Amino acid sequence: MKRDAIAFALSGILFGLLVGWIIGSQQGASRPAPPNPAVANSPSTQGFDADRAAELQRQADAQPTSADVRVQLAELYFDAERFDQAVPWYEAAFRLDPVNAEVSTNLALAYFATTQIDRALAQLDRSLAIDPQNVKALFSQGVVRARGKQDLAGAAQSWQRVVDVAPDSQEARQAQQGLDAIRAAHPPASPPPAKAGASQP
Repeated sequence: MKRDAIAFALSGILFGLLVGWIIGSQQGASRPAPPNPAVANSPSTQGFDADRAAELQRQADAQPTSADVRVQLAELYFDAERFDQAVPWYEAAFRLDPVNAEVSTNLALAYFATTQIDRALAQLDRSLAIDPQNVKALFSQGVVRARGKQDLAGAAQSWQRVVDVAPDSQEARQAQQGLDAIRAAHPPASPPPAKAGASQP
């Protein structure tokens, strides 16, 4: 679905910028700021179906217990990159369907796109509590940890899980790029050279 492509692109575009930031961080003492999702993904008015939104709003009002219609509204705003408007509809859908890992992860991505980093991480934890091997949630967790918290060790853990869980997936290929970038930027320390004249074991 288009929503899934947009969701992956949101992580993927930022991920490409993130890899450059990780590699660049090894040059000089001053680190450039990692990319800001609110800047990289500004709201779009193109392709937004206002009539469809109004119709779904009427359906939501008439069906207060329907998670599906709220997901459809959230997807409509998400696909148009109106992430701040997608958030409340994903929240409403998740309250009604709290075991839906896909809704939870898309809500986390919407939080991320609106720079609510702690909420995004907490929501991804909920996604992974529902489905511990959810590749999209694991990959996104790595991106949010690296970009939002500058936690490269935590990001590496998430991306390694992606590679382990789904080694042939597109997410795994990007996760491996992230792991390679982290290792290139922060290689393991070499042991100190042996002192001259030291006895050999």
